[in-house]
Amino acid sequence: MSADAPEPAEQSGGLPMPRRLLAIIAASFGTALVVIDGSIANVALPTIARDLGVSGSSAVLVVTVYQLVLVMTMLPIAALADRLGHRTLYQYGLILFTVTTILCFFARSLPFLLVVRAAQALGAAAVLSITAVLLRSIYPPKQLGRGLGIHAVISSSASAFAPTLGGLVLGVASWPWIFAAAAPFGIVSMLLGRALPDPEPRERPYDFLGAMLCASTFGLIVSGIESGVHGNSPVVSAAMVLAGILIGRAFVKRELSASEPMLPIDLLAVPALGLAALGGMLCFVSAMTLIVTIPFRLQNEYGLSPGEVGAIFAVWPLTTLILAPLGGALSDRVSVALLCGSGSLIAAVGMLLFAFQPHDATWLDMAWRLSLCGGGFGLFAAPNARSIIAATPVNRTAAAGGLIATNRLLGQTLGATMGAALLAMGFGMGRAPGIVAAFLMGLTMLTAISRFRGKSQSA
Repeated sequence: MSADAPEPAEQSGGLPMPRRLLAIIAASFGTALVVIDGSIANVALPTIARDLGVSGSSAVLVVTVYQLVLVMTMLPIAALADRLGHRTLYQYGLILFTVTTILCFFARSLPFLLVVRAAQALGAAAVLSITAVLLRSIYPPKQLGRGLGIHAVISSSASAFAPTLGGLVLGVASWPWIFAAAAPFGIVSMLLGRALPDPEPRERPYDFLGAMLCASTFGLIVSGIESGVHGNSPVVSAAMVLAGILIGRAFVKRELSASEPMLPIDLLAVPALGLAALGGMLCFVSAMTLIVTIPFRLQNEYGLSPGEVGAIFAVWPLTTLILAPLGGALSDRVSVALLCGSGSLIAAVGMLLFAFQPHDATWLDMAWRLSLCGGGFGLFAAPNARSIIAATPVNRTAAAGGLIATNRLLGQTLGATMGAALLAMGFGMGRAPGIVAAFLMGLTMLTAISRFRGKSQSA
């Protein structure tokens, strides 16, 4: 076989070895960078508030601005990827993210830091919205589920590791260093970037008006909801949500007439794909509703220290790390609807059991309940993402990848808002979050059952 001859793996799809392995490492390290730097700031908020001389509530903007810009720009940037080439935009995103991370060292005021964080979010949107496209080109079709499962493990690991890493950095250095903690991941990803699938830019006009409408829709709705939850004027908050809905209506109407819409309405109209997208968002809303309230309940009702809470909660992501790749690998051979239905059922049961655990519950009692939540979540997430990517035409994979990432971020944002609302109403430290989360996970299970029934009827 000559050096230029393709390997069997390439002939059946995916990159040849060893380029495939280098591309997997590049994509994994890029994801780890943006996930860690996206959530690591949480532990530093009190320190940032003190050093910059602002209130704690103002310091929270360091996190919320990042999340908001991500939600607003994910789909517009995914659409831009088709024009520039997926690898090209991915690497531009990494460069922007790395440069803005360096700029964090020069932040001496909150407004400057917020501008930098918004720019970081733009870079992160370029990376996260393109990752699913790259994975589809990296792995052969028969290994796509396994690849998405591995990627889910990396995302979950980075998210779970971020608070611990942030605490360690703050113990020995000032807060700007927490943003640089994950920089080596970005450097490795950029060095190995040429192993990623070759860019294939397409000559097509970019819908700037559609991008503005998309960003305005998500920005106004999410900002209005969060504004209302945090006690701001209900009239202003409602007006923001209403304005977002009206702009969203115009945006959807515009997208319906587009041949390749930024918001993939044509793909969502396919029952299996639309149900998978809805189920994915509900799953993340459910998980975040419980996650953001767990520390309050365990510290106030059970008298645990923050360190003990962290140790118990770690069981959730650790179980996800084990079962997400298993779910992804099984999705290459077993019905995705069955896997998603089973995973959401297990998670819902775990949430209910956690909600009604006894007041004298031991560490082990809490841990195995949270393990059910994390295991069920892992069994659902990777197969569900695979079903969306696999059912999407190759030329629309960027739109589907942007949809998955936007779904996840929107679900996490709405879930965190739901948890904050329960806390504000005085229900966040008891059983209510677990019950609400289990109900939402039950709705997630219904979307999976509907897909299974639809497949059976079509057969």
